[in-house]
Amino acid sequence: MSAEPLDPALARLRAALALMEAAIERRRLYDATRADAHEELALMQDDRARLAVELDGALKHNRALLSASAEAGKRFDQAEAAIRAVLANAGPAP
Repeated sequence: MSAEPLDPALARLRAALALMEAAIERRRLYDATRADAHEELALMQDDRARLAVELDGALKHNRALLSASAEAGKRFDQAEAAIRAVLANAGPAP
């Protein structure tokens, strides 16, 4: 028995192995890409959560500044009124 009758079968086996190796490589690349996408998504979700906390803090700080500004405005108005009252009671300078 010669090797020639096995040659076509070996060629088909080599071709099938090559196709299988190519499919395995494609799957490996797909899985790696998918893992990268999942990692990127997790990083983006972490960033979003961090930014939400920072935004909440900034909004709270902004509200505090607005409140302080309103309070300062009231105090300036009171000081102005007090100064006007003193000047009105002082009368003209001699």
